[in-house]
Amino acid sequence: MKEKILTTKKNGLLAIGVILMLYLLAIGMCILGGIIGNALIVIPGIIWLCIGWFSFLGLKVLKPQEALVFTLFGNYVGTIKEAGFYYVNPFCVAVNPAAKTKLSQSGDVKLGTTSAGTLYGQGAGNGVEIVNKKISTKVMTLNNSRQKINDCLGNPIEIGIAVTWRVVDTAQAVFDVDNYKEYLSLQCDAAVRNIVRIYPYDVAPDVDTTGDGVADEGSLRGSSEIVAERIREEIQEKVKCAGLEVLESRITYLAYAPEIAAAMLQRQQAAAIIDARKMIVDGAVGMVEMALESLDKNKIVELDEERKAAMVSNLLVVLCGNHDAQPVVNSGSLY
Repeated sequence: MKEKILTTKKNGLLAIGVILMLYLLAIGMCILGGIIGNALIVIPGIIWLCIGWFSFLGLKVLKPQEALVFTLFGNYVGTIKEAGFYYVNPFCVAVNPAAKTKLSQSGDVKLGTTSAGTLYGQGAGNGVEIVNKKISTKVMTLNNSRQKINDCLGNPIEIGIAVTWRVVDTAQAVFDVDNYKEYLSLQCDAAVRNIVRIYPYDVAPDVDTTGDGVADEGSLRGSSEIVAERIREEIQEKVKCAGLEVLESRITYLAYAPEIAAAMLQRQQAAAIIDARKMIVDGAVGMVEMALESLDKNKIVELDEERKAAMVSNLLVVLCGNHDAQPVVNSGSLY
């Protein structure tokens, strides 16, 4: 169903003035009819005083970036989007199935919670629900809850995303899905699971994350912007039928699940220690080679192969050791 914008004039002030004048006229008719004793004058005045309040139901006030979707006896009439004070058919009913659904997002006031985590606005202290049928067309941010998902290597991770979205077609949002807010939240969960399972947490060998059959260096931690963009595209494809536009998605939380976090930390520490040791050994070998070349070039001392091996061993022990060397001074012969 496509959106139909109503070009209703902003005649709310005129309508309320006419209604109040009719009330004054009805009161005057009751008084006049009572004075002259004419029931034909009194009865119309009494009828208006009894049912005239129904006319006030047609008064609608819209603020910027708000919309009202109207139905008349079950048929879609149209949508009012422009801010102003309107008067519409009192029999028209504003429809918003997501009016009471409150998600963890901007623009939703968390006043009460249910067991399912959906939030409802309630009157202070009296338990009366306050339902606002207006649909916000502002840009909103949905902070989706953290999920535990297995990456492409089977490692459980926890990830949370924030999605920036807005309603672009109010008719589709109201009539094509049951509840567009819950629909968006569920599609966010599904999209995150579909995309995260393609990537490893860290760069891993022989992993294809692009689907071209060639291994690459994509990962959740190193390619967060690419992952977030793929999640946004996945969500947009699913919520297009609900008249929603996903502007941006961002990863707000990313970590290994608690049950393997300690093991993965030890693995990362071991990898860091190995890389550091490799760098130390490479540097030590270079320094020993430079020392031997310098001694040989400057003819400071001539060493046979056995002495060179002993010198190399001693220098490597000193340069690669975790603690400071304790030198032993030989005051006698070299041999």
